[in-house]
Amino acid sequence: MILLSAVALCCVCSALVTTAAKLQQPPLSLTRNVGEEVSISCEGFSECYDNRVLWLQKTGTKTTRVILQIDRGDGAISKSSYNHPQKNDFTAVRKQNSVDLQIQRVKLSHSASYYCACYKRVTHRKWSEVFVTEFFTVGVWNYDSYYLIFGSGTRLFVSANPVVQPEVSIYPAASRSPLEEKRLLCVSSAMFPPLVRFSWRRRQKKSGRSENLPSSDERQLRESGCTASILAVDQRESDSYEYSCSVQHEGGEKVKTLAPTEFPTSLEPPTSPPTSPPTSPPTSPPTSSPPSPSPSLSPAPPSPSLPPSPSPSVSPSVSVYKLRLLLLLYTLLIVKSLVYCCGLFLMTVLRNKRPSTDCRQAG
Repeated sequence: MILLSAVALCCVCSALVTTAAKLQQPPLSLTRNVGEEVSISCEGFSECYDNRVLWLQKTGTKTTRVILQIDRGDGAISKSSYNHPQKNDFTAVRKQNSVDLQIQRVKLSHSASYYCACYKRVTHRKWSEVFVTEFFTVGVWNYDSYYLIFGSGTRLFVSANPVVQPEVSIYPAASRSPLEEKRLLCVSSAMFPPLVRFSWRRRQKKSGRSENLPSSDERQLRESGCTASILAVDQRESDSYEYSCSVQHEGGEKVKTLAPTEFPTSLEPPTSPPTSPPTSPPTSPPTSSPPSPSPSLSPAPPSPSLPPSPSPSVSPSVSVYKLRLLLLLYTLLIVKSLVYCCGLFLMTVLRNKRPSTDCRQAG
């Protein structure tokens, strides 16, 4: 029993998977003008193996390059081994709970994304079965591996434009069937810089308990001038929860909430056109004409009109005929190629047989 327990313990240890935690870079983006100073912070080093912290730069579509390395223990900075072309423009400072990358005078060429990174050690445990005569023993051996874990990144915008907070809207998307899952659309627009980070929460209507929704249920769409996040909502839970979309931006955080009563039930056309009050009083007295029946009570008589003119668009049958003609031509080309190859093959066979028949006749 003791032997089986040891084997089971080793199996459990070997099945454990170590997940990499990201470093924390609180500012999603920073905007500075040319000549100003900027400081990019990085924190959350509990998963790091040692005191070494790397700062990296990614400009556009170029590869990511290491700028410098700083030691969180003594603050020693190493730049010479990485040969960054702008290494003299950067420095790093260690603080109590963070390590900051600093630029004293910002240039246009400094517009890029900056990431901090550190090394993490993972111990892998394996077990092997060893038979010694009639006894059964288990041998366990460990080995370590190291890899980099990165921060979420901070984008530096070098521009004279002021920071503008986004305009946030949340919409329910109507489904074609009541059985389909519902979706919420959170749109952020008219902001500068254009980088935002979405997060979703929901609050139960009865108990008032709120919870964060996992990012796996979220999909982001980026178009010109706006960024949207789509959240899939379970059909059975949409009526009992209140959903909120939070947008984090350099200019601040904005939250929009959608109540359960605002969810559409299905994609159906309205039964009557919406009515709206007049924007301004009439300028002339009404004429003495008989009242017309309401469109919702009786259908309006058809207005006389000319017969519709033939549409200049191409009929769908024409495109089908074109497709069939292209397929026929393609088939003919394939058949022609096959006939040509077969002819060449026959000519080669006949040419090889001719000398042998001449030699046989001579003999």
